[in-house]
Order: sequence, then structure tokens, then C-alpha cells
Amino acid sequence: MNTNITLKQINKLAIPALIGGIVEPILSLTDAAIVGNIPINATESLAAVGIVGTFISMLIWVLGQTRSAISSIVSQYVGANKIDTIKNLPAQAIFIITSLSLLIIIGTYPIASAIFKLYNASNLILDYCTEYYKIRVFGFPFTLYTIAIIGVFRGLQNTYYPMIIAIIGAITNIVLDYILVFGISNYLPAMHIQGAAYASLIAQCLMAIIATYYLLKKTDIPLKLSFPFNSEIKRFVLMILNLFVRTVALNVTLYFATRFATGYGAAHIAAYTICINLWFFAAFFVDGYASAGNILSGKLFGAKAYHVLISLSNKLITYGITIGLILAIVGFVFYYPIGRIFSKEPEVLTLFYHSFWMILAMQPFCALAFIFDGMFKGLGKMKFLRNVLLFSTGIVFIPILFFMDFLGYQLHGIFTALTFWILARGIPLIIKFRKIFIPLSEKINFDSKLPK
Repeated sequence: MNTNITLKQINKLAIPALIGGIVEPILSLTDAAIVGNIPINATESLAAVGIVGTFISMLIWVLGQTRSAISSIVSQYVGANKIDTIKNLPAQAIFIITSLSLLIIIGTYPIASAIFKLYNASNLILDYCTEYYKIRVFGFPFTLYTIAIIGVFRGLQNTYYPMIIAIIGAITNIVLDYILVFGISNYLPAMHIQGAAYASLIAQCLMAIIATYYLLKKTDIPLKLSFPFNSEIKRFVLMILNLFVRTVALNVTLYFATRFATGYGAAHIAAYTICINLWFFAAFFVDGYASAGNILSGKLFGAKAYHVLISLSNKLITYGITIGLILAIVGFVFYYPIGRIFSKEPEVLTLFYHSFWMILAMQPFCALAFIFDGMFKGLGKMKFLRNVLLFSTGIVFIPILFFMDFLGYQLHGIFTALTFWILARGIPLIIKFRKIFIPLSEKINFDSKLPK
């Protein structure tokens, strides 16, 4: 098997993954931009979308780790040329994860109001949060189902079909968002925040249908559930459990950030919502190269091509820093127009402009952290990822956040804590990667030179 990695090969995976990856934050940004311009209670509606979006992202990130686990296992078996031995694994994984998603709906729907009170939501914002969530939550199983299928495609070294799925979903969501939120004169009444929720739900259902079609027509991976469980299901479950703990730690970070921002007032949470959604947008933009690292590292690890793995990491470090700098520069060039896209409220815009520069400044560090995060997922090193997130959240982020709040820095304090959190995530991954694979690479090269 050819294990040489070129820029062309990286881009062949990265660019479609990049395009597909930015769809998720585009869905959130679309809701924020359109809801933020509703003629009635725009600030409260935008705040509700931000709060619910954070909670739904938490649920998706916790259970959506199926994608990384499936992608890791499949890509390693592709590298080892043993893909036939795990063909029944994806259907079993999808069955497990969609069953859990139904339990989430049953468990959270009746207590939606109580959940969002934990985010400091109250009065009209709380009403909007509950209203919005009770519609959007029904898209949860479809989203997890689609994410799992995308994981299969990534493991098969294919990011093209996931890109198509994502693009169709994004276009559908944007069109329906505008139609349902503002309505059509004499035909369809404006549904406001409910319209945004229905637009997302319909888009999620459509993406699940298209994902099913592509998997059945373009691969020989079956979706029919069969037993007994594949021998790799145990490793899959262990990966999921480690990623579950890791993702809980990640979402503890987002929970505290959102809770503190909400506590500062409606304008603060609205400005925070814009900033954090733009942060997500940039993160998913970088995710294209993180995905390439994920996909290729799993394949190279399965093939034991450690020297090529080192070369891949060096290239991705260069690309990550470059992408981060480009994102920061573009953000500074369009600094003020970006804010006006999402809100017309003077107080919200003032708070946004005072804080957005911090989101832009951390982009190169974010890029490195996310790329190596992707590589470790491809390698199946989920336990180390778990420990890094526990450290960066519990030892770094939370103490800094509380200290900054004590000093009265408000949004600046939140984003300062997030910057140190990113550094605490990225630096250990780079050090650990090089500590593991440089010796392995040197050993392989040494062994190859020994007389036979």
C-alpha cells in the first residue's frame, strides 16, 4: 500500500471536509443572524437560540463521538487491508447511538424549562428557550444517525459524500429559516423563533435520508442490523466512553461560559452568542484539516507507517498555523460588518466589538489544538484526549473564569479563560504525539537497515 502523503492527498480529504464541516456552525449562525433580526424581541430570541444551541451542541458532541470512533476503527482496518472483518460494525454502532438519542428525548422534553433555568435563563428568554428546544430536539436522532454514517465515509477515506450531504442540509436550512421565521405575505404567517426550530428539524431529516442513500449506493457497507456483535464493538464502546467523559468536560467549559454570560444580562449573552458561534464557525473551518489528520493518521497507524505519520503531523502544523492566521486576518478586515450581520442593537454591538478581537487572536492556537485532536482520534488514543480535556477544563479554564469574574472582566474574562483552555489542550497533544511516534519511526528505520 502506498503510504506517501502529499499536499494534494491531504487537500483531497481536507477541502471537502472543510466545506462539509462549516455547515454545522452555518446552521447555528443562520439561526442567529435571522432570529437576531426578528422585529419583535430580537435580543431575547437571539439569547434563547444561543442558550439552546449550546445545550444541543453538548448533546450532539457527547453522543456524536460515534463519528470519531467509527472513523478511527474503519480507517485503521483500511490501512491494514482488513476492512471486510468490520462491515457489520457500523450498523451495530448506529443502532446503539440512535437508541440512546431516543432516551435523551424522553428524558429532556418534559423538563426543558428546568434545564434552561440552569443556564440562568428566565422570563421571556426562558419561554423562548423552552419553545425552541421542544421542536429542535426531535431532530436529534436524525443528526446522530447522519454523523455516524459520515464517520463510516471518513474511515473509508472519503469526505466528498459527507460534503454533499452537509451542503444540501445547509441550503435547505437557510431557505426554510428565512421563509418560516419571516413568513410569506398572504400565504404563510411569520413563525419567528418556532420557524427557526422547524427549519433545522426539516434539514436534519433530509440529511439523514441523503446519507442513507449514499451509503447504500456508493459503498458495500450494510445498514441491516446483524448479530452477534462484531469483535471490535468492545473497543468502539470504550472509545465512546472515553470520548463521552472528554466531551462532558468540554461542555462543562461551554456551560460555565454560557452561564456566566447569561448572568451578565440579555445584551451580554446576545453578544456572547454571536462571538461563540463565530468561534464555532472558525473551529469547523479548521476541522477540514483536522479531519484529514484524523483519516490519514488512522490509516497510517494501521499500516505502521510511523515515519510518514511524523511527516503528516509536520505538514498539518504548518497548515494549521496558516489557516488560523488567515481566519484572524479576514475577521479583522471585516470586523464591523460582521457584527451588523447578527444584530442591530447598539448595546449588543458595542459588547461584541469590545470582545471579538479575542476570538480572532486565539485562532492559530485553536487550529493547532483541533488538528492534533483530530489526529489522536484517528489513532484511537481516546483515553489521553479524555485526560487532556479534564485537565484543561478543571485545572485551567474554571479557575481562570472564576478569577476573571471576581475581577469584573465579564466577557473579556470568559474569552481569556477560553484562550488558556485552548493552549492547555493543544500543547500536551503535540508533545505526546512526538514522544510516541518519533522513537517508533526511528526504530522502524533502524530495523530496516539491519542485515537480513
